[in-house]
Amino acid sequence: MAVTRKELISHLDHILQSRKIRDYCPNGLQVSGSETIQKIVTGVTANQALIEAAIAEEADAIFVHHGYFWKGEDECITGIKKERIKALLLNDINLIAYHLPLDMHPIYGNNIQLADVLGIQVDGPIDESDPSVPGNIGRLPRPMTGGELSAWIAQCLHREPLHIGESGDTIETVAWCTGGAQGYLQKAIDAGVDAYITGEVNEPAVHLARETGTHFFSAGHHATERYGAKAVGEYLADEFDLDVVFIDIDNPV
Repeated sequence: MAVTRKELISHLDHILQSRKIRDYCPNGLQVSGSETIQKIVTGVTANQALIEAAIAEEADAIFVHHGYFWKGEDECITGIKKERIKALLLNDINLIAYHLPLDMHPIYGNNIQLADVLGIQVDGPIDESDPSVPGNIGRLPRPMTGGELSAWIAQCLHREPLHIGESGDTIETVAWCTGGAQGYLQKAIDAGVDAYITGEVNEPAVHLARETGTHFFSAGHHATERYGAKAVGEYLADEFDLDVVFIDIDNPV
């Protein structure tokens, strides 16, 4: 089966509520390609490797979490940006990207999908007073020590996390936000949870975690955000009877 580009983007804008969310990049269609879409490649980031994989798959569109045209970046189409866009245009491939809308969606979002992968019970948002903040709080499937939770994350995400905290402490409640969300550690502390899981870490977060006794797990930006784009792709395959392939271009960060 096939769907028109216009119909697909309209549908995605609606289900992901992209117009209601302020973001650092344009959400939706970023590079225009074929007007008819039969095959979609999904992935985390629209890097050159994913584009080449989509070309090999003869895809009509790429759906990602990390696209192009970020706020504050150089607007000139040069260097790797030129090469990526050139490859998309020469092969008539649409680039579709949703950033914060994909983090925050209550079914297909990165945060909900990560909870499902880790078996975490979702209790609510990380900040009830600010719905614009992505992330959630909840409970582990069973109480675990810091060491056990670190091993569980590694087993589920296929990446060893950085763990700040005592390995023998018991952890029951957690907050999490995928990607580069180490800046939300204080919100996790304010929520009173035992641990916070995110993708990245910075120097101040280590001290904040140590000095408040809150366990901190840096589980990988890419590793924590594999699941939203994949879930949307599976939904689109069912909804429009499309051929959808998730391609994971590994990134250790």
